[in-house]
Amino acid sequence: MCAAGRRWGRRQRALLWVMLLAAWEAAWGQLRYSVPEEMPKGSFVGDVAKDLRLQLPELSHRGMRILNKGRTQYFALDGKTGHLVTAERIDREQLCRLVEKCALRCELIVEGEMQVYRIEVEITDINDNTPSFKEIELEERISEMTAPGSRFPLPDAHDPDSGRNSLQSYELSGDEHFSLAVQTGPGGDQRPELVLAKALDREEAAFHELVLRAMDGGDPARTGTARIRVTVLDANDNAPVFSQAEYTVRVPEDVSVGSTLLIVTATDADEGVNGHVEYSLKKVSDRTSNIFHLDSESGEISVFRILDYEEGDSYELEVQARDGGGLFDAAKVTIIVTDVNDNAPEISMRSALSEISEDAPSGTVVALLHVEDHDSGPNGEVRCSLDGTLPFRLQSSHGSYYRVVTARELDREQVSEYNVTVRAADGGSPALQSSAVLALRVLDVNDNAPVFAEERYSARLAENNAAGALVLTVRATDADWGQNARVRYRLSEGRVRGAPLSSYVSVQAETGALYALRSLDYEQVRELRLWVRAEDGGAPALSSNVSVLLLVVDENDNAPQVLYPPPALAPRWSEAGALVAKVVAVDADAGQNAWLSYELAKATEPGLFRVGLHSGEVRTARSPLARDAARHSLVVVVKDHGRPALSATATLQVVLAESVAELLAELGSAADEAAAPGEPAVSLTRWLVLAVAAVSCLFVAFLLLLLALRLRRWRRQQLLPPDSGALRGVPVSHFVGIDGVRAFLQSYSHDVSLTADSRKSQLRFSAGGSFPGSIFSFEHNVTGFSSFSFNPALFHHYLLVCMVPFDVLLYYYY
Repeated sequence: MCAAGRRWGRRQRALLWVMLLAAWEAAWGQLRYSVPEEMPKGSFVGDVAKDLRLQLPELSHRGMRILNKGRTQYFALDGKTGHLVTAERIDREQLCRLVEKCALRCELIVEGEMQVYRIEVEITDINDNTPSFKEIELEERISEMTAPGSRFPLPDAHDPDSGRNSLQSYELSGDEHFSLAVQTGPGGDQRPELVLAKALDREEAAFHELVLRAMDGGDPARTGTARIRVTVLDANDNAPVFSQAEYTVRVPEDVSVGSTLLIVTATDADEGVNGHVEYSLKKVSDRTSNIFHLDSESGEISVFRILDYEEGDSYELEVQARDGGGLFDAAKVTIIVTDVNDNAPEISMRSALSEISEDAPSGTVVALLHVEDHDSGPNGEVRCSLDGTLPFRLQSSHGSYYRVVTARELDREQVSEYNVTVRAADGGSPALQSSAVLALRVLDVNDNAPVFAEERYSARLAENNAAGALVLTVRATDADWGQNARVRYRLSEGRVRGAPLSSYVSVQAETGALYALRSLDYEQVRELRLWVRAEDGGAPALSSNVSVLLLVVDENDNAPQVLYPPPALAPRWSEAGALVAKVVAVDADAGQNAWLSYELAKATEPGLFRVGLHSGEVRTARSPLARDAARHSLVVVVKDHGRPALSATATLQVVLAESVAELLAELGSAADEAAAPGEPAVSLTRWLVLAVAAVSCLFVAFLLLLLALRLRRWRRQQLLPPDSGALRGVPVSHFVGIDGVRAFLQSYSHDVSLTADSRKSQLRFSAGGSFPGSIFSFEHNVTGFSSFSFNPALFHHYLLVCMVPFDVLLYYYY
């Protein structure tokens, strides 16, 4: 019971060690399996998925495949079960002819992870080969004088199997004169020898027939046979002797076919037939016999076919020299093949990407490659590099594997495709090299916003445009590709005169064409300032804005508009050039279309009045005469400078009066004529008289207030400065017309002068040059007035002038 428990414990520990060993090898990327040779295709080798701890659905998702070294595919991966199976029938003797342990190596490529796992499969031998002799019919020539105990080498049998399945023993049968002895060679091989057990007598028996059997250790055992015919010769007492017991020669692998490698020499002291020596190869494999040739007469060993260091770096031959009497000698020949740099490095892509995103981080693996050189020593040492200054670098992996990784972030807008050339050079002299090209396309990422062709846009559009008129086209480009480079346009939100901006203009989303949605009026909107946004099709989308200035160009679509004048007054004693009235007009247009000119189109008395071309001022062209009518009608034409020019007319009533009474009568008459039908003329006259009285009272009150202020100031002064300057004129306010148009009526100045030296002061009200003289004048000293004077005529004229504002009032009243 205890012994069984101990055995069970030992099994468990052994199983645990096996599992730990498998786990350790899997962790280090190495799997080991064994399979007998000659197994049919599809035979189970190992459970790769289980050993690598991979789930079955991940096999197809990760892109796993088996890569065999060499031209023949011996193993494959079953994608459904995750098992490693045989892809071909495997013959161990063909693959590992001279190797005791036969192992095939393959690699498991996990493309999704850029990982490589090495798999080693040992091919175990089965007894599928029978020992065989190179020649099944042998002939030995032995002199009858040969002493018993003499030994004669026999050819070896060859069994390609290994281990116990290989050649194990020999047997000899057929004659009592001979026995079999088996010697062990330096390499552990068995060398059969024919031993003369009993003296020969040619006269008794000239020939002896023997059978040599070679047996392996398989179960069941296999046996190969060879027949030996021994011919008894007359006496030959000298055997051939080689000049060297061992020959060694070194030859490069590129030696030409037919070249002589060395000459072996053996001499025999006998004469005649017994002294003639012939050379032959003994114990040589089929492979060796196909490579080298031995001349039986001269002993010259030459190359029969091209040598290849990678196939075999040394060969051992056994050369036998035999004379005509059957005596022989043997020598060992070792041919060492030296490597020549005749193999360029081989680059194979185990796994590679064809596309990579431009935002892939630095260090991303894009290819896994294997580099191998079949030469040895410095000729097989490989150095790998990348051509050019590309954003990639080589990273050495385990063994002869390299990874191509990104050295920095990529930019598709600069380079959209890469041809990465991997170059491998060996250490030979001269060095051999090879290259492989990795084609890699960079996938776009939306990392560029649209860029407008101009920093800002501006356009001019004539007013009164047709709805839907094209204004301009904005254009933006995106350096990205595909959907990320597709640009769409739209307007930013805004308002114009309280209305949405989108009711004035629109932008075509695909082309960037900007259209006017309505007819624009320069007098309402002179410019539109807006923003256009360009947005690409990425996710998330990137955008940029540009400002657009739309200037509305004025057209001459508005005629001048006359604001006034009302009826004008002029004294009959006015001089030529006296200002009578001013025609004020405005034009809603701008620029040249709003430049106005005035001309007198019609007058009751031609030549009496004239109109300023640009000012619109109506002045007397000459002094009025007594025969001139009291009332005059003037028609003034106002034109702009547009093309074509637009115009308007103004009719001006001018009254020439001698006195205030005549002025009131004429104004009343003008008011009656201007009154609307059905309105009493008495009411107009009443309002006219009240207006004149009110204006006069206000003016007199203003004069009195001004005099009081000046007198108070004078009383405070004890003595005026001698160089006191005159009191400067006080400007009268200017009238401001409709819509902010300033209408210049008439400026009158009021001059007050104080003279310290004469102790006189004078207050003068002058009327624009048309009414010269002083209304009031007075002198004073320190204690008070000395004299005072009043000019009633000038005051009467000034009252007429004071009626000008009232004229304007009447104009707006009616």
